[in-house]
Amino acid sequence: MTVADPQASSSCAAPAGAGLPRVLHFVTGGFSGATQIALELVQAHRASGNFEPLLVLRRKRHTDPARIAALRAQGVAVEVVAGWSHAATVWQLMAICRGFRPDILVAHGFSEHLWGRYAGLLAHVPHLVHVEHNARERYTRLRLAQALWLGRRTDAIVGCSEGVRQSLLQRGFPVEKTLAIPNGIRLLPYVQAPQHPLAERTPGIVMAARFGRQKDHATLLRALALLRERGHAPPVLLAGGGKVGARRAAERLCRKLGLDGQVRFVGFCDDVPGLLMTHRICVLATHYEGMPLSLIEGMAAGCAVVGSRVTGVQEVIDHRRNGLLAEHASPASWADALEYLLRNGAEAARMADAARADAQRLHGLETMAGRYEALFQCLLRGGPPQ
Repeated sequence: MTVADPQASSSCAAPAGAGLPRVLHFVTGGFSGATQIALELVQAHRASGNFEPLLVLRRKRHTDPARIAALRAQGVAVEVVAGWSHAATVWQLMAICRGFRPDILVAHGFSEHLWGRYAGLLAHVPHLVHVEHNARERYTRLRLAQALWLGRRTDAIVGCSEGVRQSLLQRGFPVEKTLAIPNGIRLLPYVQAPQHPLAERTPGIVMAARFGRQKDHATLLRALALLRERGHAPPVLLAGGGKVGARRAAERLCRKLGLDGQVRFVGFCDDVPGLLMTHRICVLATHYEGMPLSLIEGMAAGCAVVGSRVTGVQEVIDHRRNGLLAEHASPASWADALEYLLRNGAEAARMADAARADAQRLHGLETMAGRYEALFQCLLRGGPPQ
């Protein structure tokens, strides 16, 4: 099944005079890319006026109460359920469903899509949607059996890229329910990117990604050590939260490689657009992705971009046209890509311009939100996912 079309047929339009349908988005409280997408959809629903949304987060050890308070201060309806046990998660979410009475429950990411749909079934939510955010999730045989069982009771299964859709089909999810809706970002914060020509920016590298086993900070750091041997020592900013243990491991490796004065760990950054638009290169070293938001943000900011050659990233970067692909987990390949951009300013600027044009044309939030809302309208009308 192809990407959902926001210009869906009239048979999928909302019935005239119907009350505002309610949509509950359930996602991890770890503020990962999946959380960002769920939040953006909730805000898009508020802006469009087509749905009444509620965001429910599953509490993690590093869930920041200040960020939740900030969302509520912005008028976003947010609830938090326990994350210490699966049973507690399901029970509390079921209670929220019975109070909010959603027409559609959208369960984002592994393993939240399991517990969210169990709660939805128990609360008799009319329509369930599963959104897969990565091409390679930690499915055990039991978890996959659960997901396939739930898939037969789910109205639509969405991959956040075509690569993720293909991975779902390979695992046995039903083809007639499985579609791709690529992730999008808010483009407005990047409108000033043309005012920052690449040649006038800090000749540095930014990787804005949470620390965890999915992201490959180690390969990037080893590539920087190789670059230093070749006479290049660009300043590097590593922005993002995530798991403390993963960040400490990266810091230890940084010290071991002698990169302390070159690499800065800046932690959570509340102005990623500003950071990107003042630096030349945006990178994402990763082991697997669904649809890499941090790279799309770098593209929108007018950066020259480099990403690991993995599913998801390969859908965003067209090698040597709008960026560079480096071989997965290969410090030498990463060093080669970074050196090419550092040595060839004109080529870097050409690819950065193409990347920015692609981000504006293909990866806007409005496009993504329109496709989700068209899907929801079809489900409410009893039609098949489109």
